[in-house]
Amino acid sequence: MKFAFSTNAFTSVGLPDAIRAVAEAGYRGVEIMADVPHAYPPEMTLEKIDETRRIIAECGLGISNVNAFTLKAVGDFWNPSWIDPDETVRAKRLRHTVQSLEMARTLGARTISTEPGGRLTGVERETALGWFEEGITRALKTAERCEVKLLIEPEPELLIENVAQTEEFLARFRSPWIGVNFDVGHFFCVGEDITDAVTRLAPHIRHVHIEDIGEDRRHYHLIPGRGAIDFAGVFGALRGVGYDGWVTVELYTEAADPVGAARESLARLGAFLA
Repeated sequence: MKFAFSTNAFTSVGLPDAIRAVAEAGYRGVEIMADVPHAYPPEMTLEKIDETRRIIAECGLGISNVNAFTLKAVGDFWNPSWIDPDETVRAKRLRHTVQSLEMARTLGARTISTEPGGRLTGVERETALGWFEEGITRALKTAERCEVKLLIEPEPELLIENVAQTEEFLARFRSPWIGVNFDVGHFFCVGEDITDAVTRLAPHIRHVHIEDIGEDRRHYHLIPGRGAIDFAGVFGALRGVGYDGWVTVELYTEAADPVGAARESLARLGAFLA
């Protein structure tokens, strides 16, 4: 396993400075946020993509993932969503996902992550699942063409938030280009046993997000070691299923001091990979 840090903690600076800061903090990889102010696909010209690739190479980093979850450029953390009652709004989410897949291919990233449907707002669950399945099915055509995996990231209070719901949704597909972005804190928030969750979803896990969560299991990302998650157990479970990919620290809540958060996180987590 290799540690990366997400640029979504560095919203006060541009992408080049965010990448350099992640490298200076000691990480081997960087997760690129496919949103403002970093790598919103419509704004990523070929010149900007070339610059990004050059900086990443100069810093000796790999790209752990392209994070296409938020869409603040035209909405917020969850909207436009895959399950909005308005078809034109759902189309905006699909377009962003397709563009993120294409951008990931050009950058050399192997995965992108997306939200697990969105918030249920007056829509029947089965209807929402149908819309989500339709959107993902269409996006997977681009994923296959680009040879970039599209990862669903379950999250508390959204359409898909736990292991059973994740398993049920993934069973609708036979594509090798769909998988799971396993966010440790999210599964902890909804009361899942992390070892059991890792074991059940192991065939689908292609990337891992990590952060700590308080004892109250409120969905608020904390620096690892400041909450209640048993990280020895987490890494033991990941090793137990043979996971050897990227583990990205995601601390968008630490925008006031992202460098300090990145360094403290690596210092606390490094022992688990020793």
